[in-house]
Amino acid sequence: MDLLRIHKALADETRLRLMAVLLAHELNVGELVGVFGMAQPRISRHLKILAEAGLVECRREGLWAFYRAAAAGPGQTFLAAHGPLLAGIPQGPQDAERALSAVRERALATRRFFDAVAGQWRDLSREVLGDFDLAEELSSRMHPGMIAADLGCGPGELLSRLAEGARQAIGVDSSPRMLELAAGRMAGRTNASLRLGELEHLPLRDGEIQAATLSMVLHHVSDPLAVLAEARRVLAPGGALFVAEFDRHDNEAMRVKYGDARLGVDKETLYDWLQTAGFVPRRLDAFPVNQGLTVLIAEAALKEPGARQPFGG
Repeated sequence: MDLLRIHKALADETRLRLMAVLLAHELNVGELVGVFGMAQPRISRHLKILAEAGLVECRREGLWAFYRAAAAGPGQTFLAAHGPLLAGIPQGPQDAERALSAVRERALATRRFFDAVAGQWRDLSREVLGDFDLAEELSSRMHPGMIAADLGCGPGELLSRLAEGARQAIGVDSSPRMLELAAGRMAGRTNASLRLGELEHLPLRDGEIQAATLSMVLHHVSDPLAVLAEARRVLAPGGALFVAEFDRHDNEAMRVKYGDARLGVDKETLYDWLQTAGFVPRRLDAFPVNQGLTVLIAEAALKEPGARQPFGG
């Protein structure tokens, strides 16, 4: 461990403040500029010093770069031992509030996007998926008679398929407009219900459901691990999770037209997220679709102590 480099990197008030914020959130440079009210070159210079010391890491999403505290290595070891001391920084509470506001604004922008495009979402989806029936593929993997939830249900196409075989089907979404469309689609179904809520704070009780789907959701959210942890919380023992995601790609147009925050999720990252959130990945299938994209469908079960199994194992 290069203690001298680490201590030199933290021997600056601004970098201490940056480190405290990045321990709590993953933010891009523009968001950090807003949080600290400093020029972009100054923020970038401080981030470079912290990165060279192994204290922060950069995740690149096409043209965007997101920074967070190191999740592994000597920097993470140092921060685990000394990070709590950063809570005593005088400007800490104000920095933390502004950082949280930046994260909330990102979520609000996503919600506004989906409210705006709700009426066209089916056509937009077909432009990408083509003839691939994702709703049918996911619903066919469910056991009949389950209590199932579609987390991030959108206009309800998958939810309506789940309701055909489920004892109860619950749709959750943060977009009021999407839920309006889903309500129209689910009219007359007595075994279906809709709930307005954030995926990071699901309006579901602990262990309320037996199966959950996250269909084309994780590439839209700021904190996929928080979403997966919530999915785990609401699943009953023996419950199953089904995740559909685009494989990693470099199609920047997806950000503008479809509101994507991430350019897909590669198999290894998805596996790690599921493991970290308390799941055992059981199977992963890949389906080529339009625009050179590939849809991954992962099935996972609640983790038992000591369990670890690769996709398809």
